[in-house]
Amino acid sequence: MKLLLTDSGVRNESIRGALVDLLGKPVAEADALCIPTAGYGGPYGEPGGPWRFLSGRSPSPMTGLGWRSVGVLELTALPGIDRERWVSWVRDADALLVNGGDALYLCHWMRESGLADLLPTLHDTVYVGLSAGSMALTPRVGDFFVGWQPPTGGDAALGLVDFSLFPHLGTPDHTMAEAERWAAGLPGPAYAIDAQTAVKVTATDVEIVSEGNWRLFEPAG
Repeated sequence: MKLLLTDSGVRNESIRGALVDLLGKPVAEADALCIPTAGYGGPYGEPGGPWRFLSGRSPSPMTGLGWRSVGVLELTALPGIDRERWVSWVRDADALLVNGGDALYLCHWMRESGLADLLPTLHDTVYVGLSAGSMALTPRVGDFFVGWQPPTGGDAALGLVDFSLFPHLGTPDHTMAEAERWAAGLPGPAYAIDAQTAVKVTATDVEIVSEGNWRLFEPAG
């Protein structure tokens, strides 16, 4: 997969340029599926958040970027749908737009639905994550971001990339000092990113795309 892991969506021209580059065509010629599931999870989940994400009313630009078409893929519904049907929907999409909310709740439903197993086979699809939607692909989210408790416990995410993410850098509850403490509890590399920053991932490269602030934490020793 080609990944664009954002803090708060496509907030500036640099991130939008990275999205177009990954798509290989203008946004207006691309079809997207949006995944609202994470917005229901965790202690702060509520129905308004997923609606704002789906409708393009969110302050984090994702579905309202001018896509040729946008559909909804609700992960909690997939176990009751014929697998061949929904897999065809996913494979036909140019991009998956994955909402923020609770990263571990999202990981749980990615596994339960079967999407987690499908993701590594989607070589031409662009995965665009928003906050928790980005963190879900990392090895671990860190104790700081554990809200909803998975049945197996712990803070393990899907591990499709080899670095962790600390989003919302620079907001009152997500200071650089807090990011340093978070990163110290993780065994691998980790990025702290703000709203004007994204991580662009291809099969051969990891690139920071930013008009704001970010920091890479390397593991000690």
